[in-house]
Amino acid sequence: MAGRVDEIVVHTGQHYDASMSQVHFDDLHMRAPDHFLSAGSGSHAVQTAEMMTRLEPLVHETSPDAVLVYGDTNSTLAGALVAAKLNVPVAHVEAGLRSFDRTMPEEVNRVVTDHLSRLLFAPNERAAGQLAAEGIAAGVYVVGDVMADLARRTAARLPARPAVLDELGLQRGEYGVLTIHRVANTADPATFARLVAAAGRLGFPVVFPVHPRSRALFDALAGRAGAVRAIDPLGYEAMIALVRDARVVLTDSGGLQKEAYVLGVPGVTLRSETEWVETLEGGWNVLAGSDEERIVAAALRPRPPGEPPDRYGSDASAKIVAALSRELGNALDDPAR
Repeated sequence: MAGRVDEIVVHTGQHYDASMSQVHFDDLHMRAPDHFLSAGSGSHAVQTAEMMTRLEPLVHETSPDAVLVYGDTNSTLAGALVAAKLNVPVAHVEAGLRSFDRTMPEEVNRVVTDHLSRLLFAPNERAAGQLAAEGIAAGVYVVGDVMADLARRTAARLPARPAVLDELGLQRGEYGVLTIHRVANTADPATFARLVAAAGRLGFPVVFPVHPRSRALFDALAGRAGAVRAIDPLGYEAMIALVRDARVVLTDSGGLQKEAYVLGVPGVTLRSETEWVETLEGGWNVLAGSDEERIVAAALRPRPPGEPPDRYGSDASAKIVAALSRELGNALDDPAR
């Protein structure tokens, strides 16, 4: 087993829209999943339960040495719960992150997953320290961040002027990027409208790749969006290109906060907290909540000097594979197994 980890890839169907799912497999040249659970939509509880119902027989059938889960989604929690119930080791990528806001489904997902995991792959020492503060010390590896690695690698191979800028008629450094998808910002149309209105007041174009959850809300604004331009969701490479060359990124996405940071683009987080607290260092990211005036002021602030400090290391995936190979190899060699 040492030196090699064989993967069985399971797509839960949490993101079932082709523009939010298949496009990324195509863009990143990933092989098709071995199993597609087609869990579909529903409330957080219903969706998680449906995933668990469909995943349990698959784990029974395949008898994996570990179940590897990523991030803080409902898929993450479903995989961790099923594996733990079946006494299969859970390995969690992005372990130790905390927003300390238990009203966020993502916070509940990551806290529960961490406490069920046997192997915990933390992106940095801060995250590892949080795990230690919660009494989790065994099985913790500081490996860096796979998303940061991918964002940097993708940005480095982009042309000086990516095709997406020509397609949208944009100039480097003269536009903003907006994304809104979290329930806290989409459940109330007035909150959503305030966020879009703030982005529309910046005096330069703001491109909004619209999450399917937000499309009806945006269409209902009927001309009240100012300079905000809604477009369909983009593939991964086009989105990284759009972010890399932007003046500012306004988002409630944890991942996009981090991608803007590692690409050296100022960010405005449309939340009052962040699990990626290191992005706030040096003023590269600013928490603005849903207050229109704070969002405008943050988006128009001067760009911080220099480049953001590296807080995510490199080669995270290789470190994860090495740890899995070592840990699973030891488990397989255990005569009590």
